[in-house]
Amino acid sequence: MWSFVGSKRNQRWLWHAVDRRSKKVLAYAFGRRTDEVFLQLKELLEPFGIQTYCTDGWGAYERHIPEEQHEVGKRKTQQIERKHLGFRTRIKRLARRTICFSRSEVMHDIVIGLFINRYEFGLTV
Repeated sequence: MWSFVGSKRNQRWLWHAVDRRSKKVLAYAFGRRTDEVFLQLKELLEPFGIQTYCTDGWGAYERHIPEEQHEVGKRKTQQIERKHLGFRTRIKRLARRTICFSRSEVMHDIVIGLFINRYEFGLTV
């Protein structure tokens, strides 16, 4: 999920994986849309023993996921797009036109991370 901090040149990506059965977020990571951040997320997903990854056709997935475990297409990513809509509705920093915005990457990541921890993992601080 794409967002920005300060200006659109300073892009931030929320990388997260959703279990197709339970529709819950399994893990998430913040950063740019680079292979390194994807590999951080993939490392967080290791304990789950994921057999199949359903993604869009971005290059990092094809470089780091074996072809037999990778399915590309919008049909399988509908649940994650639905999560994005819910995040944009409830976290105004993610809305495309809003007066609520982030000025620092740290605060941006903390606000979104706290929301995910509370509503997806049931954790409170």
